[in-house]
Amino acid sequence: MNWDDTPEQAAFRDEVRAFVRERFPASYRPDGEAEQSLEPEDVRGYNWPVDRMSDDPVRRDGARAWAAALAERGWIAPHWPREYGGAGLSAMEEFVLQEEMMRARVPTVNGIGAFLLGPTLLVHGTERQKAAHLPGIARGEVTWAQGFSEPGSGSDLASLRTRAVRDGDAYVLNGQKVWTSLGQYADWLFVLARTDAEAVPKHRGITFLLVDARAPGVTVRPITDLRGAAPFCEIFFEDVRVPAADRVGEENRGWYVAMTALGFERAGIGATVKYEHALADLVSYLRTDEGRAFARTDPGAAASLRREIALRYAEVRVLYNLARYTVSRQAAGEEPGYEASVNQLFGAELHQRLARTGARAFGGSAARWRRDGAPLAAAFTHMRLDAVASTFLGGTTEIQRNVIATRGLNLPRPRPRTP
Repeated sequence: MNWDDTPEQAAFRDEVRAFVRERFPASYRPDGEAEQSLEPEDVRGYNWPVDRMSDDPVRRDGARAWAAALAERGWIAPHWPREYGGAGLSAMEEFVLQEEMMRARVPTVNGIGAFLLGPTLLVHGTERQKAAHLPGIARGEVTWAQGFSEPGSGSDLASLRTRAVRDGDAYVLNGQKVWTSLGQYADWLFVLARTDAEAVPKHRGITFLLVDARAPGVTVRPITDLRGAAPFCEIFFEDVRVPAADRVGEENRGWYVAMTALGFERAGIGATVKYEHALADLVSYLRTDEGRAFARTDPGAAASLRREIALRYAEVRVLYNLARYTVSRQAAGEEPGYEASVNQLFGAELHQRLARTGARAFGGSAARWRRDGAPLAAAFTHMRLDAVASTFLGGTTEIQRNVIATRGLNLPRPRPRTP
């Protein structure tokens, strides 16, 4: 496969680089103490959904000014049609745009709404839903969160227990969601709820709903993780009335809408560039006097570390090629399938291997949590804790392997074991 840019893609890449240089707000600087949100499009020191609501007016204004600059070009949702605030770019141009923004270390805007919900509404939404929700996302004025996971359900999403009961022209929603990324900063939620308790198989009784996060009966409680940050939350629904017009797709067919959304979630380039940056930063730091002072000195450590870094570099290039292959399928008019699960699985496990490599480079010093005075400002210490969740965020490694086996390799589904 030849991943070289066409002349048109090369020209667009230059256009994006010039735009970032000229329009990114100089006052919107990275916060070295902030933890990342754990999303693939993270850029260290930025968290746009949080920054846009910051108590610091400089940070808040910078985040909003950056969103406004991108919205002028339709680049918050570049692949969407222009009528909904997008730029009508090709899948490959969208890939180039995201890649160059990540390489410039500037944050993307409106992540889950632009990259997950928007494309899903374009496939399954009504014209009213598209007109009501897409322009606000594309302007950076409305943010969304995903209400799928529940306590006790684990990776078996079809076992969810949140209920939605039809009452006239609305659904009455009751239940709980958990591990909702940045839900406390969201204006709207897209939620899976059970509407047929007797459905067999279970996934046939689920409906996809759009829920106003400020509606009466919605309670949001942030969850603090082991880093001391709160990148996600739990959400409670108590007799929340959701207009039937905010149902996406048919009643009891929401599972198929959700699978479309999850396919888009697993197809990005963000993680690849983030890992490239981390690896390049590690190599550069180890070549400095300070880095050499922190590096392990036990016999064979340097040679072992060189081998590990070389292997991580090769794996990052593999991940890049997986991302390029996935977007090439999209460019051919296909929805992301099992290839995106290969990308997700490989990237999640690479995140953990890269974190361990960085920690091994510094031996006992890698345990220093405070950034001041730690090697590489404790970047890999924090990454090790970030990476704990990698293999179950967006679908566990077991789920991804099942998808690859059944949809990609056409292997038979395993039969339940008999007692």
